[in-house]
Parts: sequence; C-alpha cells; structure tokens
Amino acid sequence: MSDRYPADSRSRRNIVTLCVLLAALTGLYSGPTAPATPADDGPELLEVKKIWDRAPHNAFTDLVRFDGRWLCCFREGEGHVSPDGNIRIITSPDGEKWTSTALLSVEDRDLRDAKVSVTPDGNLMLTTAASWQEDGERHIRSMTWFSRDGKTWNGPWRVGDRDVWLWRVTWHNGRAYGVGYGCGDKRFIRLYRSHCGRRFETVAPTIFDKGYPNETKLMFRFTGRCLCLLRHEGEEAKLGSSMPPYTDWSWEGLGTYLGGPNMIQIPDGRIVAAGRVLDPTRTALLWLDTGENRLERFLTLPSGGDTSYPGLVWHDGVLWVSYYSSHEEKTSIYLAKVDIPLE
Repeated sequence: MSDRYPADSRSRRNIVTLCVLLAALTGLYSGPTAPATPADDGPELLEVKKIWDRAPHNAFTDLVRFDGRWLCCFREGEGHVSPDGNIRIITSPDGEKWTSTALLSVEDRDLRDAKVSVTPDGNLMLTTAASWQEDGERHIRSMTWFSRDGKTWNGPWRVGDRDVWLWRVTWHNGRAYGVGYGCGDKRFIRLYRSHCGRRFETVAPTIFDKGYPNETKLMFRFTGRCLCLLRHEGEEAKLGSSMPPYTDWSWEGLGTYLGGPNMIQIPDGRIVAAGRVLDPTRTALLWLDTGENRLERFLTLPSGGDTSYPGLVWHDGVLWVSYYSSHEEKTSIYLAKVDIPLE
C-alpha cells in the first residue's frame, strides 16, 4: 500500500532557486538573487498514496494531528451500504507507515461516517452514527466515543435525537457545535451544542428545511459569526451564516454541488473546501469565496467512482487530505499532500 503519484515541482523550484543563489555567489549570475517563481505558482499536488485497503470496502474518512502523530478514522464493511460497518482507527508518526490501533463496533449496528476532533481538555472525540433496520424501516442514532491515546476508546454515548444524524462537530469557545439532519419523512437540519460531547442540547430545531439538506461543516470566524457549508442533495451546495446565539440563519447558493463537504481556513485567511464534485465524479479541493458566495475548484485529486469524505489538516505549511476512492477498482483510503502558496 505504497502507491505514489509524485508531483515534485515544488522541489524543482527549490533546486532552481539554490542554483541561482550559488551562481550569484560565484559571480556567474548577475540577475536578481531571488528569481521570480514560475507563472503557474498555484496549488500543487505533492504526493498521494494509498494508506489502507484491507476491508472489502474502506470509506468515509476523517483526519487529525494529535500528540505529535497522525490519526485517520474510517468505516470498514462489505459495501457502501451494508449491515456490518465498523470504525477503524489507524495512526502514523509521519504519514508514511500506518498501524491499526482500534476497531469500534456495536452489535447489530452499522457504524458510519466517523468524524474526529480534539476536545478542549486534550482528548480525542469520535462522532459516528449507528444505523439499523426495525419494522422494515431504517433508523439512525448518533454516538460519541472518547480516547486519550487513540487506542482505548470509552463509549459509546448516545447523543442528539433518534433519526437525526449529527454528522460532524466543531469546537468553539469550549463547546461542541454540530448540525444534525433529519433521516425520516421530514427533511431538515438542526443545530446542537454540548459542553462535554456526551450530551447535546438543541440550539435551533430547524435552521434549513428546503429539499433534502444533510451533511455539513461548521466554521466560526473571529467575529463570532458561524458559517455552515451544506450538502443540498440534487442541488447546489449552500452556505449558511449566523451570529450568536445562532438561532437565525441566512442561506446562499454556491453554484455547484458538493458531497461529503469539509472546509478549513488556511493561515492567509482563505477558505479551502473539499468534497465530491460531479460530471465526472471526483474528490476535489475548491476555494470558498464568502463574499461572492461561490465555490471555485482548483485541484482534482486522483479519484473516481465511489469517492469523497475528505479530512483536512494544515501542518508545516502543507494541506494534508485524507479521502476514499474506487478509481483503482477497490474502494480504499488515500492520503494526499498539497502545497498551497500563501498570499
């Protein structure tokens, strides 16, 4: 599982710069000692490799940097939808060699869409959903687990409301905020909040209810404003915005569909979004312009077919991206490194 797709133009730029500096020192070059970078100096894919493929179907990732090492979580099962889903936790000191540290399961439940975060007291928190069939109907219950080391996990704690899928949480001012979406006959999204991650209270019972809203990612700005990137099934993604106490929301279309959405603010203030795009189906990185309310794709990752659900971490000046894809036939877990020059 060491397949690589090198993209070493950043290394070539560094070599060119070094050669010019050496030439200047020896008198062989009289031009500027800091040569202009190539015109195409945008984001570049440095590397992508497969890091896990041991189950028949490996999918729905998230990624975190914790205690000086990497932790990636995802679902293992027989298929994209199957009754045997478990959550696999793998860790790595450097992103090269990965080791399994835990496998979480609940009897007679399909565990799905694990998302990981670091709590204010320095623990890992895993959010997932248990799915099961009862009286011919599918039901969902969100759950949380906690760990100090990524190996031993305490839980699960049942949180939120039955058949409301709490998909991902974001910590802000010591509280965990998350959006749950209705999985029954009624389609809506609901905002939750928690002090500890083991019990969630409803902040706003309905913040959007048009069509089929579902997966989300929250981001809090320094002003206190909360942004919500929303997957709107069969329609363009939406961007929600609200100020404290986060009960009144406004929504704008973003011009393109995005599945399994995630986003991260990089050090220069720009926002990178990620998820599944269509025509053709790929996992991609996009700029989120909150002024113009639009998404602009800037990089497509090697991917195809059953793909998406990226985890995003900015580390040492590089964007690390976990995701899953079936472009090499078997649905597997991948890790990409992306160089994004800062403005």
